[in-house]
Amino acid sequence: MTRAAIWLLAAGVCLFTGVLVSQGVTAVLATLALAGWGLIAVALFHLLPLVLDAAAIRVLLASGARRAPMVDALLARWVGESVSSLMPAGQIGGPLLMIRQLSQRGTPAPDAAAAITVSTTFQTFAQIVFGLMGVALLGERARHSFQGSVAATPVLVGSAVLALLIAAFYLLQRRGLFGRMMRLALRFAGNRDWSLLPGHADAIDGAVKSLHGHGMRVTASFGLSLLGWVAGTGEVWLVLWLVGSTVSWSDALVLESLGQAIRGAAFAVPGSLGVQEAGYLLLAPLASLRPDVALALSLAKRARELLLAAPGLVCLHISEQALRRRGASRAPAVE
Repeated sequence: MTRAAIWLLAAGVCLFTGVLVSQGVTAVLATLALAGWGLIAVALFHLLPLVLDAAAIRVLLASGARRAPMVDALLARWVGESVSSLMPAGQIGGPLLMIRQLSQRGTPAPDAAAAITVSTTFQTFAQIVFGLMGVALLGERARHSFQGSVAATPVLVGSAVLALLIAAFYLLQRRGLFGRMMRLALRFAGNRDWSLLPGHADAIDGAVKSLHGHGMRVTASFGLSLLGWVAGTGEVWLVLWLVGSTVSWSDALVLESLGQAIRGAAFAVPGSLGVQEAGYLLLAPLASLRPDVALALSLAKRARELLLAAPGLVCLHISEQALRRRGASRAPAVE
């Protein structure tokens, strides 16, 4: 872990602790306890967006001599999400390990790298569209409520942030985004065996450009990613129902879309620790939620991450050990 990551993690821990203490740890945990074993149902429900995200990857691997099985894309997505949720360098390591998983399971490395890069790109675009859906709902409320001036503030702030994200993303693409991502990923890899990846970042840009030429597949990937984000709304609704604070579907969508936008903006903080909690605390009044309920929602999402991501990391460890054993068995004996 780099020094910057250590400082960001420490800042996240302090913010996380401060937010919980400010609202009363006992009250928040008591609210979360109302969910009980229902947290397992929340983890199971998350399999829906997980499968949709995996399908968004698989549709980009649909050409060529070998059609990647759905289980390959699903395992890759599960491992990538697990690393992104729990590991300090997850935002970089997650996509890289998805490429590695697909390559280990028989997908040619250039195809795997291109598919993960394009799916990650359009998943980000889908998140922006999902965020705009939340902003639009807030704007509609502002027009029909007497608290229009209060609701207009988050609408304007949210719109400005999303506009900046779109502009920055466009500029990065024009400046060789994919090559830069791969160079950063290979630097992160260090001395580990990443020989399954193409040796040059320019090869990734070429494969990505070729994949972008398949408009129908890219559009399908974007649509599946957007459905995955929208499906996450059900998770928010389910958690709040379990703790006795049922909200409308539109309220749940506003919480999920803007909550994910806040979490995404804090990608540099490992796991967005503290930032996610503060974000839900700020968004709570938009759905008429008590602060302890908003924090219980955030902690329920953390519990779901642990329930699904911990086995994902175990799966990653087993696959890495199997790869090392295969490599050792192929190595020539030294006399």
